[in-house]
Amino acid sequence: MEKVERRLMEPISDLGMAKTHQVVNRFFHRFSSKLQVFLLHKGLVYVLIGFLLGRAIILSEVLPFALPFFGAVLLMKKDKALLAGLSLIAGGSTVSLEVSLIIVMSIIGFLVIKRLSVYVFKDQLKILPFIIFGTVAITRIVYSFAMKSSLTLYDYMMAGVESGLSFILTLIFLQSIPLISARKYKQSLKVEEIICIMILLASVMTGLVGVSYQNLQAEHIFSRYIVLLFAFIGGSSIGSTVGVVTGLILSLANVGNLYHMSLLAFSGLLGGLLREGQKIGTAIGLLIGSVLISLYGQGSADLMTTLLESMIAILLFLVTPKAITGRLARHIPGTNEHAQEQQQYVRKIRDVTAHRVDQFSQVFHALSESFATFYDKEETDDEQRETDLFLSSITESTCQHCFKKEKCWVENFDKTYDYMQTIMHETKQHTYQNNLKVKKEFARHCSKANKVEEAIEQEINYFQANQKLKKEVQESRRLVAEQLLGVSHVMEDLSKEIKRERENHFVQEEQILDALQNFGIEIINVDIYSLDQGNVDIEMSIPFCNGHGECEKIIAPMLSDILEESVIVKSEECANYPNGFCHVSFGSAKKFRIETGVAHAAKGGGLVSGDSYSMIDLGVGKYAVAISDGMGNGVRAHFESNETIKLLQKILQSGIEEKVAIKTINSILSLRTTDEIFSTLDLAIVDLQDGSSKFLKIGSTPSFVKRGDKIIQIQASNLPMGIIDEFDVDVVGEKLKAGDLLIMMSDGIFEGPKHVENYDLWMKRKINEIKTTDPQEVADLIMEEVIRTRSGKIEDDMTVVVSSIEHNTPKWASIPVTKKKIG
Repeated sequence: MEKVERRLMEPISDLGMAKTHQVVNRFFHRFSSKLQVFLLHKGLVYVLIGFLLGRAIILSEVLPFALPFFGAVLLMKKDKALLAGLSLIAGGSTVSLEVSLIIVMSIIGFLVIKRLSVYVFKDQLKILPFIIFGTVAITRIVYSFAMKSSLTLYDYMMAGVESGLSFILTLIFLQSIPLISARKYKQSLKVEEIICIMILLASVMTGLVGVSYQNLQAEHIFSRYIVLLFAFIGGSSIGSTVGVVTGLILSLANVGNLYHMSLLAFSGLLGGLLREGQKIGTAIGLLIGSVLISLYGQGSADLMTTLLESMIAILLFLVTPKAITGRLARHIPGTNEHAQEQQQYVRKIRDVTAHRVDQFSQVFHALSESFATFYDKEETDDEQRETDLFLSSITESTCQHCFKKEKCWVENFDKTYDYMQTIMHETKQHTYQNNLKVKKEFARHCSKANKVEEAIEQEINYFQANQKLKKEVQESRRLVAEQLLGVSHVMEDLSKEIKRERENHFVQEEQILDALQNFGIEIINVDIYSLDQGNVDIEMSIPFCNGHGECEKIIAPMLSDILEESVIVKSEECANYPNGFCHVSFGSAKKFRIETGVAHAAKGGGLVSGDSYSMIDLGVGKYAVAISDGMGNGVRAHFESNETIKLLQKILQSGIEEKVAIKTINSILSLRTTDEIFSTLDLAIVDLQDGSSKFLKIGSTPSFVKRGDKIIQIQASNLPMGIIDEFDVDVVGEKLKAGDLLIMMSDGIFEGPKHVENYDLWMKRKINEIKTTDPQEVADLIMEEVIRTRSGKIEDDMTVVVSSIEHNTPKWASIPVTKKKIG
């Protein structure tokens, strides 16, 4: 009972914790979304930024921030421009009435000039920086003239500096304001966009100059907090960049802050380098940077103040929620969060693509089923219905106007129907003319017997033609159903390949890395994509090997021993310089390999043969050998056989099953031309992993397998391709072994010997007499024997392809390695 209670209580407690966690997450998301709406949609963020930028003064008297901010907000967020303008004026009034007056004058002047510029310039975005440049310059000159009644060179210079800075800041604000005001950020931010945001934040912090409590400066605290935040998120490069930008702008606002540029940059660098220690590590980096730069710049007098300011910034940094840092990190390139975001995006695109391919596969499968259903559909009364339709057509043309119509079809319906049905069936079988008994009886029964018999015979011809056409249509539908099903399977396999991700083999990667490094081989990294038996896929990066072949001679043999199967180098990309890295891909070696030899000759020793052949690597551990013989000789026969081979190669490499591929080719060849041009096909597909083979012969001669002193004949009976639309492909299977010779030939070789009655026996005897196992020598000897029987004459196109099946022995033996079991 206690056990039952314990089992019941555990899920309840887990459920309670899960519910609590969900409630907390829901509360946080609601709070963050409401805060985001309040800041962005209600315009509070523009009020805060505007207020602080209204206070921002650099070089003691220059106000370059206010008007660029107002202009950018007016152009991009026109409904928030009033809030931004009022907050700028309010911020300036906290400094002095003079500053707020200058801001008011510049805003009014800007609105007037912008209104006038609309009539001249259509693109307000491009002209905005120039309008602000002119407005700031005019405002500063007018204000200086009103205050002093005369202008000096210094006044003109300061007006130029302020207007120039305003021009640059306008360009920066135009890029940074959309980034902070958009509800959804882009996937990632460029470095330039990050710097623009930093300049905006530094400009905002300039408005904190003068805000202090017991010598603790607000701009120092928040600038270090910002540096800590970005150093922790983006690393040393982002941290030092943010420190330089922030320190530079703060030093312009207060010359006494000049050494803070070094402090912030150095602290950002150290904090980024120590971020592996999480927030504590980044905080220690700031403390070290603060102490060192303070001692170097200000001495020990202000050391405690600097440390207190840094401690407050660290405290703010430590209480910053992880959700905020994580959300910011998603938009900064180089961070783990950004990489995960990109991977999720790529995975989403992959899943969408795979889903679409799945949908197409299902569409083709449904179409295939619909065609197959139509083909298989049979009605129980189909034959009776056709008979009724046939006889009704006969009676319409013969009995409709007969004076005995009522007697035959009303009084004696069954007898008349049976007579005409019998005549119809016997006419189909061509036995009616010899059945005198039925003819006499029908002549006594029908007054127009001869006319009816002629009509039935004539209608039978139409009926049989219609039946043949119907059968051809059904066969075409069946072929289309098979083709659609084949395409569906190919697309289904493609979808599975798209969905397949790199598997996690971290433990195995470490084991392989340790085993190789313990052997004294330096490996940079190991990536395992598959460890399936016969389908190993491993990639490595190693230092520059100087072309000595270490991968093939040492690493692959060691991997063979570790994984307990033959592993070879699939591809290798060597470095172009001594300090670079070589990238190598390893894969499973096939158990068998095939070497081929070919001998062929055109009729009469011509240049163009009607035979075509091909050796095709299907790319899935299978190898195909094909011979096609076009009917006749010369260019046209060569064209037909070559087209057959090319179609076969493309269809087989697409992944469609062999039978469907051959039926598809047959249908193409039969529909493509009305000329009586046909071609044979002899196809052998060998599985290089287990040696199993399939032989498909369409109108071709037998093939032979030589296994020691034993000769195995392989043959099938199919008509050449293109002759008929409906045919079944006979597939002959045979298990090949190492040392076997597979001999395939066209009819010019098989039927070539003169004065030979039994070609099979003659060919078996000649093949058995050949002692060599070299495939090219075997092909040449067979060709020579056939031509010799014809006294040196070549009376038909001749092609013989000999394939030797051998064990695939790696070039290098495996190297024993002290290892743990991989798995």
